[in-house]
Amino acid sequence: MLGYPGCVGWPRLREEDAIAKRVLDKYKGRLTPEEIAEGMNAAVRNAVRLAEDAELLLESGRFPSAAALAILAIEESGKLSILRRLSVAQGDDKALDTAWRGYRSHTQKNVSWLLPQLFAKGARSLDDLILLFRKDADHPFILDNLKQISLYTDCLGDSHWSVPAEVIDEEIARVLVQIARVMSKHPDATAKEIELWVKHMKPYIGPGAAADYGGAKRALRAWYADMKQHGLTTHGDEKVEAFLYGSID
Repeated sequence: MLGYPGCVGWPRLREEDAIAKRVLDKYKGRLTPEEIAEGMNAAVRNAVRLAEDAELLLESGRFPSAAALAILAIEESGKLSILRRLSVAQGDDKALDTAWRGYRSHTQKNVSWLLPQLFAKGARSLDDLILLFRKDADHPFILDNLKQISLYTDCLGDSHWSVPAEVIDEEIARVLVQIARVMSKHPDATAKEIELWVKHMKPYIGPGAAADYGGAKRALRAWYADMKQHGLTTHGDEKVEAFLYGSID
């Protein structure tokens, strides 16, 4: 038996149980629109919590820990787009497996972390953001590496010891906390929203969909219109047109 005698509350497990507990039983099956909306809302709430904790650490001068928690908040926010991808993968086991692997991939969850910086540089339309999702993009790996050096010491380069407190300064931490704060702001998702997403977007981004960027844009516009009709968005038609086609400043 495992455990420490005399330690009140310390769990006592059989050795075979302890071995089994080393790996979490992660779900990889189908989800209903209700379950997907629930997962999205849980991710947003946790992203907000992590971003707030990161801000507290930042103001306490704990810059490496603040940076690490901010990156975790960014990753939680990134789950929303992957859950949307998962919603259109229902009914295709291969696509479903790929979506779940993306959900648990750090680098797939953080692809949008440069979005606030692109916005600050003038990005306003969908076309301006496409580069974030290129398969050869290196910015997801940069952020993941930044998380590692925020948490751990390591021997890098020419036998150089990396120490979080020496690598992560206030400026880096403050930028990451600001990004986390911005990216964690999302309205609550609903099952109806997911149903409408599948209705409009599955033909263009679902399993076996042919690459049709123009068609996907039209589907996205139709999704927004349907969302508006059901009272699920406050975005006006002009804002949607500007985002999709860049026709309005």
